[in-house]
Amino acid sequence: MSRPAGREPRRLTRWWRRRSLRTRLTVIAATAIAVSVFVSFQVASELLDWQLRDSVENQLRADARVLATDAGRAGLAQVPLPPYSGTGRLVRVILPDGSTRTPAGQPALPPVSEHAGRVAQGASADLMESNDSDEDGYLVYTLRAGDGAVQVARVVDDSPVNQFGFGMLVIGLLCVVGGALVGRTVARTGLAPIDRLTAAAVRVAHTRDLDADIPDEGGGEIRRLIQSINDMLAALRDSRRAQRLLAEDAAHELKTPLTSLRLNIELLIRLDRRGTLDTALSAESRTRLLNDLGAQVAELSTLAAELTDLARGDVSDENTELLDLADVVMAAAAQARSRVPDIEIVLDLTSVWVSGRPAALHRAVLNLIDNAGKWSPADQPVQVRLRAEGASAMLEVDDAGPGIDAADAPRVFDRFYRAESARALPGSGLGLSIVQRVVNAHGGRATVARSARGGALLRVDLPTATPPARIAPRTAG
Repeated sequence: MSRPAGREPRRLTRWWRRRSLRTRLTVIAATAIAVSVFVSFQVASELLDWQLRDSVENQLRADARVLATDAGRAGLAQVPLPPYSGTGRLVRVILPDGSTRTPAGQPALPPVSEHAGRVAQGASADLMESNDSDEDGYLVYTLRAGDGAVQVARVVDDSPVNQFGFGMLVIGLLCVVGGALVGRTVARTGLAPIDRLTAAAVRVAHTRDLDADIPDEGGGEIRRLIQSINDMLAALRDSRRAQRLLAEDAAHELKTPLTSLRLNIELLIRLDRRGTLDTALSAESRTRLLNDLGAQVAELSTLAAELTDLARGDVSDENTELLDLADVVMAAAAQARSRVPDIEIVLDLTSVWVSGRPAALHRAVLNLIDNAGKWSPADQPVQVRLRAEGASAMLEVDDAGPGIDAADAPRVFDRFYRAESARALPGSGLGLSIVQRVVNAHGGRATVARSARGGALLRVDLPTATPPARIAPRTAG
């Protein structure tokens, strides 16, 4: 049963991917050296073979000219041919009738070729040809002499090339082995920073110690990798510190309402057990106590919701949309009126388009209006203005309250921060922090100032977006 053609390459690819980086570098180094040695051997063998052949051909031409000169003086039939000396040099005289003369004791040469016969007949001056048909190959040079020709030949000896090839093979194997060792050493040395980096990362994972930075060593890619991991550790440290602060602040803020809620409930339980619940507390006291319990539960619910929203950070599954910020402000104002009907909200809105997350922006605007509603007197409305200023959407929420002290202004957007004058008012101190987080996530800026009415002026500046086609500007009041 035959295997699919593509299975073997895929299997080889999977095997290669499972190898360690050291093994890959070692194999690559050994393979590169092997290929280099093979190519060098091929080139050197060709050059050596060409050089030897050229030397033999030049020697054959020189010997043939000497023999042709002797034949020209003595004649082809009478030119002396000394007995074969066994040196590998072979000679032959081709007479005009096509017969040949050879020295005594000389090994037989291959028959005169057709091309060599034409040289003897005067068709050309000379001819260099090789004959590999026999067990021993011959390189034969034919030169026109008198009415015939003389031939000088030599056995083609491949032993120098073969010996050279064997030597190159041995050297190549040694180079491959040496290359593998060098590649292994280079891989071990080059990957030493990676090993130390891995050990440091494992140590951080086991000890959970994010304060231990990895030593910056090496250069190039290794240094950039170490710096990136140190930056990641710094971000994790900041995140863990922020989580710890959030948990500590949340525990502190939850302590007061939970304590009050627990004491009131314990009082009701104790009176109920004694059977004096109806007599110990007047109707007015019971009503006030129940109202306090309801307010504390509502405060805890609000605090839990704001903590959940704040703990999410900038992570949200909500998609960014192109929206009219005026619609968001009107919806938030309507919700604020329904929650606290006593708040009078005056809107002065201009259609301004932004790119953002609708629910997050709605929550931020609602927090701004709720914050202003807590401070604004009953006979003074909360003024909400929206307009475009250049490439920015400017949202202002203005109340007629006591305003924000200069000492409190830098911290008004901090988590859980509440001014001394706001301690007795309901709230968690998270509303404006959520506003700042949402505004920052949208590339904007939130600031606080004193309004012309003496109260606080909270201003949000968001980058505008190009409105959809065929949308006419509108205003709302």
